[in-house]
Amino acid sequence: MVEGVKRILIVEDNELNRDVLSRRLSRRGFDVLLAFDGPQGIEMAQQQAPNLILLDLGLPQIDGWECARRLKSEMATERIPIIALSAHAMLGDRQRALQAGCNEFDTKPIDFAGLLRKMEQLLEAAS
Repeated sequence: MVEGVKRILIVEDNELNRDVLSRRLSRRGFDVLLAFDGPQGIEMAQQQAPNLILLDLGLPQIDGWECARRLKSEMATERIPIIALSAHAMLGDRQRALQAGCNEFDTKPIDFAGLLRKMEQLLEAAS
């Protein structure tokens, strides 16, 4: 990874969402890593040490809430900021995501400019 380039892990099971988000972030100069489900996301976070994680809550096998809890309970990954993403935001989902350890919450479809602002704030606070 080039010095100063931020590594972003996208944990998203929907191929179209994953592709669109990864391409837009890559064009903004981020080094993008992709995981397709919860177990792979946890493993990649542990091995690749991203600067930030974009975590879909509706994942197969292990949902995003459980992924966040596991990542925040591990010394190697506990300090990585996590932004939860949800297409079916129900009342209380934001609070539940924050309680699981996520630092921020955003709904789909994603407002890319708003997401970038949240990412920049979390990346700056973590550095």
